[in-house]
Amino acid sequence: RLVPLGAMAMQHPLLAVEQLRHAVKQLGFKGVEISSAIAGTELSDRRFDPVWAAAEALGALIFIHPLGCSLNERLAPAYLSNTVGQPVEHAVALSHLIFGGVLDRHSGLKVVAAHGGGYLPVHMGRCDHGWHQRSDARTCEHLPSSYLKRLHFDSLVFDPRDLATLIERVGASQVVLGTDYPFDMGHYDIHGLLAQIPALSAADCRAILSGNLERLLGI
Repeated sequence: RLVPLGAMAMQHPLLAVEQLRHAVKQLGFKGVEISSAIAGTELSDRRFDPVWAAAEALGALIFIHPLGCSLNERLAPAYLSNTVGQPVEHAVALSHLIFGGVLDRHSGLKVVAAHGGGYLPVHMGRCDHGWHQRSDARTCEHLPSSYLKRLHFDSLVFDPRDLATLIERVGASQVVLGTDYPFDMGHYDIHGLLAQIPALSAADCRAILSGNLERLLGI
């Protein structure tokens, strides 16, 4: 019942490519988990292009889950490093994938963002406006919001209203089950959460609970 993801040394891209190939081809893993930045370097840095190319060729899933928060002391009080910092980290990382051209250069890349993708999916209107108005913001080939349909997001947003908004923005086909088990910031009643979204069809529920991830993982 368990399908593994691996880890790789992204700070050494050529080694990471070898590790990714070994994990997928020799060990039968379905992909890897990475952080929202690599040793202070954004995911859009061109040094990571060989990794994205290998992941695309292998059909490997890239699961993004921030390891900590880069805002440091500003979010030190009241556990803000997690409750606010994690959504910020996702918004920054996914924005770099979009505006840095990673998703243009590697259109077949399979990316899943934890925590519902953070703040980005519900604030794409601002990105689209900037893309239209400023030449320095038009660094991706298409309207920024259009890339949401090429990314996937887990359901770990806790509030059914937030999950309903995420589904509305990205489509039920782009949402997969997320629990964050076994941590205190986890949510373990995913069926109950989905049941609180009246507009969600039975088919969409099945897709979020299993079908979408089965398709992504090829199982």
